[in-house]
Amino acid sequence: MDEGTKKKTEAGDAICPPWALRGYAVLADGERGAVVDPQGRIVWLCAPRWHSDAVFSALIGGGGHFTVEPEDDWHVWGGYYEDGSLIRVSRWVTADSVIECRDALAMPASTDRLVLLRRMRVESGEARLRLALDPRPGFGSGRVSDPRLEGDLWTARVGGLRLRLVGARGAAWNPESGLRGRFHLRKGEEHDIVLELSAGGEEHRLVPRQLWQRTEETWQRAVPDCSGLAAPRDARHAYAVLRGLTSSSGGMVAAATTSLPERANTGRSYDYRFAWVRDQCYAGLAVATHGPHELLDTAVGFTAERILSDGEGLHPAYAVDGGQVPDQHQLPLRGYPGGSDRIGNKAARQFQLDAFGEALQLFAAAAHHDRLTPEAARAVDVAVEAVDRNWTRPDAGLWELSDRWWTQSRLSVVSGLRHVARTLSGRTAQRGAELADAIFAETRRRCLRPDGRWRRAADDDGPEAALLTPLARGCPPADDPSNANTRRFIEEQLAEDGYLYRFIHPGIPLGEAEGAFLLCGFTMALAADHLGDRTRALRWFERTRAACGPSGLFAEEYDVRQRQLRGNLPQAFVHALLLECAVRLNDASTLPL
Repeated sequence: MDEGTKKKTEAGDAICPPWALRGYAVLADGERGAVVDPQGRIVWLCAPRWHSDAVFSALIGGGGHFTVEPEDDWHVWGGYYEDGSLIRVSRWVTADSVIECRDALAMPASTDRLVLLRRMRVESGEARLRLALDPRPGFGSGRVSDPRLEGDLWTARVGGLRLRLVGARGAAWNPESGLRGRFHLRKGEEHDIVLELSAGGEEHRLVPRQLWQRTEETWQRAVPDCSGLAAPRDARHAYAVLRGLTSSSGGMVAAATTSLPERANTGRSYDYRFAWVRDQCYAGLAVATHGPHELLDTAVGFTAERILSDGEGLHPAYAVDGGQVPDQHQLPLRGYPGGSDRIGNKAARQFQLDAFGEALQLFAAAAHHDRLTPEAARAVDVAVEAVDRNWTRPDAGLWELSDRWWTQSRLSVVSGLRHVARTLSGRTAQRGAELADAIFAETRRRCLRPDGRWRRAADDDGPEAALLTPLARGCPPADDPSNANTRRFIEEQLAEDGYLYRFIHPGIPLGEAEGAFLLCGFTMALAADHLGDRTRALRWFERTRAACGPSGLFAEEYDVRQRQLRGNLPQAFVHALLLECAVRLNDASTLPL
């Protein structure tokens, strides 16, 4: 990074200082996501798609942000999501006014064009607000070129993208700091700003009222009614998060961000702007418990396409368009505090057997709802054959660790094969049943201890929260004594203050090694419920869902002692398991195990 870029980046850091992760909110339209800090500043946005370079990267120490905020620095902030959507309202209270800024990425979305909507409104008093728009393409390394104002329309080039902005006619462009402007609004007055970043050549009218109306209507159609479920508001919000993270191609990113650290200064910062097959299946299975909604079909379609394309060479993760995940490499940025900036993900090259098991469970759930497409039916055959050829092979497992004979991976494929055998018919179903019995018998021989508890791996007797996943899905059957023994041991060894860790890091206390894993807390709730302990299930559900930030978003991990989120956000599979718990812990659960 040259000295000039370094100075600008440092200036951007001063304008947009980092906050604890729980304070951030996220806008998303399926094709990309924007992170909004507690002050209403957009500090992260990749364009035109999830895996593209960021144009706003202040979140991880790069340049670029889009700020609308009160000029009066003596204010407190807050905000909320509008029900069943990722339309976010930031709210500021000053000494003599209340101001709101309504933000959304416009929907329906296009893969080559994003539209960001911001509507300021004064609820009481009168207010002066300031605008700062400073796009920095290439994770802060690039510059805006050729900014022009024609009437009410600003245009410019942002790297390879075209920028258009309406609603800032009185603003001025500064080569060093971008667009700067001020607004004076009285009670009841509104002011719209619309930002477009496009990779295409077609021009669209940027009419705020029309864009808002289409966005509202799209969200209303996209998110189903969740009344009657356990925690209906949270369940509906979880569905909205999953929808916001799911592309029109069907791929669902694991999270909207990269490089938000799981543990400070340990090198555990990763890029989650890609679609993990396993996470996609978790989301589809969660939706299937509630009904045959849109996200079930998209999960089935994306997963089937990947399996038909790559067969037993299935990658754990893909770009949302089905492309390869780039190799992991560093960015020359300052980074979120405690983190190290990385893009790409080396886990995409691993072999993870359990992904086939989760895919088979997803396809069986789709068949239960009569939503199994011909392509997915063919993918079932390919997946069964892949399991048959590879189930004895060591794999990286759910946690993407070293290749070993992980118990959870084998039980996952057994569960998937048995679900297929019960749901489908014909030769594939019969072969699935036979193969499930063979894999289960060998896994039982290698991985079940004499005292009736499942080992973590064939060569590891330790506790492993990943084992709760197949247990919650019915493998082994609920009346098998190993279930209760294993669940009890995991709770005794890995629980702290009502939260659950993944496994024990040798020689390091639980809370010092990593945060509690929120996926595991929700899976414990499902497992307890499956074993008939509704009281314990509800306790785990309520405790785990309390770990979100004020925005209702969950990261991957939770620091129990500091009560802080850790890792990238919003973490899709955590919201998926929250949704599934909300359905299954309601007596009207629709899908039997």
